[in-house]
Amino acid sequence: MRIARFTTGDDPRYAIVEGDDLVVLTGDPLYTPVQPTGERVRLDRDDVRLLAPVIPRSKVVGVGRNYAAHAAEMGNEVPATPMIFLKPNTAVIGPDDPIVLPTWSEEVHVEAELAVVIGKVTRDVTPDRALERVFGYTVANDVTARDVQRAEQLWTRAKGFDGSCPLGPFIVPGLDVDDLRVTSRVNGTTLQDGRTSDLVHGVADLVAFVSEVFTLLPGDVILTGTPAGVGEVRHGDVVECEVEDIGVLRNPVIRRS
Repeated sequence: MRIARFTTGDDPRYAIVEGDDLVVLTGDPLYTPVQPTGERVRLDRDDVRLLAPVIPRSKVVGVGRNYAAHAAEMGNEVPATPMIFLKPNTAVIGPDDPIVLPTWSEEVHVEAELAVVIGKVTRDVTPDRALERVFGYTVANDVTARDVQRAEQLWTRAKGFDGSCPLGPFIVPGLDVDDLRVTSRVNGTTLQDGRTSDLVHGVADLVAFVSEVFTLLPGDVILTGTPAGVGEVRHGDVVECEVEDIGVLRNPVIRRS
């Protein structure tokens, strides 16, 4: 099952994706049972716009250096415990929304990631019970102002600016994420090509670790880390991040003068 959040020009609605159709739901499936209204909307209809499938109620939790090859390409060691940081929910944008390059950065990178969407209030969960708290999975792009990240000790500005967290196109509940391909492309050229089997800390361990630090709320998102191959994006580029069995998250890149 794939779940979409969409608009046809009115308030956002939720739907199950069935082939080329959106089967409209009665409410937000994070909070209400999945119940179709009976309405079906063609996904390719001109007025249909896919939105970020979730807007985190409180936070996006990022995980740094969770692929050994990416840590190495950045000249860093793999941390013994997960290295976590926060993005505000104002960083979230959806499919086809533009990534607006900040005026104060000259080097912005793409980082394709598997994202975990929390489904239940979660605090101090154990790894063996952690996946019970997960609603589903989506694709993320942890857009990073790399020059600022190198220059500042804290990553808040480099990773938390508006538009730095594209999410989408769908949420997939119940997915086995132990070995999925994670890729990024810029203008059709592949930059990253990794697998979730190479995560240093797996999804269950990450959810458990983060829940020791913060209470996780329904709709919160955990970004699980990015494979090696990150690269720069510039004005006019089109970025595609893809996670196997979830979909392709596409965003144009612009720099406003």
